[in-house]
Amino acid sequence: MNPILEVNGLQKDFPAFSLQDVSFSLLEGCITGFIGVNGAGKTTTIKTILGLVLKDAGSIKLWGKEMDRNERELKNHIGIVFDEGYFYEDMSIREMKNVIAPSYSNWDEAVFDNNLKRFQLQPRQKISTLSKGMRMKYGIALALSHHADLLIMDEPTSGLDPLVRSELMDILLEFMQEKGKGVFFSTHITSDLDKIADVLILIDKGRIVLNEGKDVLLDKHGLVKGDQRLLDQQTRKMFLTLHETEYGFEGVTDKKSEVRRYMKGVLIERPTIENIMLAYVGGE
Repeated sequence: MNPILEVNGLQKDFPAFSLQDVSFSLLEGCITGFIGVNGAGKTTTIKTILGLVLKDAGSIKLWGKEMDRNERELKNHIGIVFDEGYFYEDMSIREMKNVIAPSYSNWDEAVFDNNLKRFQLQPRQKISTLSKGMRMKYGIALALSHHADLLIMDEPTSGLDPLVRSELMDILLEFMQEKGKGVFFSTHITSDLDKIADVLILIDKGRIVLNEGKDVLLDKHGLVKGDQRLLDQQTRKMFLTLHETEYGFEGVTDKKSEVRRYMKGVLIERPTIENIMLAYVGGE
């Protein structure tokens, strides 16, 4: 699989926060989940990739071309969906489209009209009257109407009900049926990625902590439950995080074989993405 996006040594300094040597690649044919708690650096990374925030150092390549030198050409192939939408409230759906469409040389009006019908959006409806879910669907309708090859989505499911979130996951899976596509999905709602993600990248305090295939990551870690009497100075070192009560303990480990060898009788379950994320960023 070829890389769609290559980020190397990305640096951006603010007075109270900084991105520090952020490096990763997105491969075609993959949905990549970009996870982390609020304030970890997800939105800053995305805005820096898109040139909405100027980087201090590092390189950003799309399809092997430097973003700095080919911004207009490359953005033509990117569909962007932000949490807030950034739409003009007083405009109608059709009027807002007329502002956005000229930015893309491969805008397809027929695809846009079909997307409106699919998502049950009315062209004359004011942006201000759209619910959170309808705004998200409108953002996706726009992003899919110029034949984008890469979808970049920043917290698109934040504040949405489970049904609408499930609909979005199905839309992304359908989008990925076409060869050469990719999705970069930023979220702190990790359950959204259980169904669709191929790769997970965890960022915390402006640094990349994990970058691995989802199934590999879930297989490598274990959610361990057992009697507190099994914990001692040696066995505690096997855990990334531990939660203890008078009834027992629960912890996340990346040393499952050692746990099985030295802690007889414990229960080892497959963790969730959230279990792993909190183990690395939440500490004890």
